[in-house]
Amino acid sequence: MLSGERRTVERVTDEFHRPVRLPGEIFENKYEGGEDPATISRAAHDTASALLMRVRATDDPEVLQRVVAYTDEHGIDAVAELWARSPATSLPGALWRIYLLRSFITTDASGTAFYFQRGSEVLRTIDPLVAGASMPTGPDEIIGLANDILHGVFRGDFAVALERASAFCRVTSAGCTSVADDLEPTESERSSTLTRRALRLEQFGADLASCARLWRTGSLE
Repeated sequence: MLSGERRTVERVTDEFHRPVRLPGEIFENKYEGGEDPATISRAAHDTASALLMRVRATDDPEVLQRVVAYTDEHGIDAVAELWARSPATSLPGALWRIYLLRSFITTDASGTAFYFQRGSEVLRTIDPLVAGASMPTGPDEIIGLANDILHGVFRGDFAVALERASAFCRVTSAGCTSVADDLEPTESERSSTLTRRALRLEQFGADLASCARLWRTGSLE
């Protein structure tokens, strides 16, 4: 991230110097703290809006790439500090979910690709097409999808990027559910873990779909 873009995000994340990668259970984590909720909310909305506007206003591809890869350098906790406690249907809430999904994908690209591919096979909806991953979907394709969606947040139609992320969540949730059903007779604990992940992904998908609708009506704040 360059100059103003870097300061926008890093003013509350200076203490993070190394990547902090969270495991698959990331979707079950809660971020809580004792800070004043109003202060947190103002900071979250201000940084989300400023980052989105500044990156969209520049044609410099290096700025975009640094924003996309920000969590690779600083860790997902840096973004969590900014936006994780924001309402699900808000601009910072949407950005948090997009970055969290990218971290989820890149931390276990092979596993995520497997669940996405399974979901594509069992779903009878257009969600795999909406998500836009190449078929068959392997690790490279799923990472490409994550990067494409985040690029779309800052360069393309924001609502379309949110809808693609929402579709990804539904497809991957279906894949996790299908695998969980297969494992239930022999690996009940792993089956339960995948079921919880599927539910969390389903909720993320619903949140992102709501954010897309609000953005199209100019109501996402």
